[in-house]
Amino acid sequence: MADILYTGNRLRLRRAGLADLDYIMRLEYDPANLPFIVPFDRDFHTKLIEEGKSAMDVIVEEIDSGDPVGYLMINGLTTEAREIEWTHVIIDRKGKGYGHEAMQLLKAWAFDELKFHRAWLDCKDYNQRALHLYESEGMQREGLIRETLLTNGVYENLVVLGILDREYQARKEQGLELFR
Repeated sequence: MADILYTGNRLRLRRAGLADLDYIMRLEYDPANLPFIVPFDRDFHTKLIEEGKSAMDVIVEEIDSGDPVGYLMINGLTTEAREIEWTHVIIDRKGKGYGHEAMQLLKAWAFDELKFHRAWLDCKDYNQRALHLYESEGMQREGLIRETLLTNGVYENLVVLGILDREYQARKEQGLELFR
């Protein structure tokens, strides 16, 4: 049975397995996603799936069908500061609200189950769709890392966004999260 991390209304998060590598690689190298991420190669993901302890690949899938609808990578699972990083948040089936539910599942898993203090991610500053999603899910802009990535000869900026456990709890009390 798959290693289910957290289950929501329509979606669940599960640890990726070797059978998910083709899907992960397809999403990372899809021309619609590639401008917004820094992809890793198949060997990196294979090693992460086989040996990862402080980081893991995660599949977002529909509960009813079991079909994958997205992928993300998590770092910082063993940090003493209880700080988790979400990276490569890629939703394959856009426009269905899956991004919002996936973010709410991530927050519930990180804060309610794993008891992390802080969750964060970075996002290219021109990725308006992702920035809107993250901010609408309670993440705060914490900073801008200027000209930190060199992509096709052009330097790019990253926006750092984060949410603290107490901010997540306040959102739960206001009914803004999946689980109250």
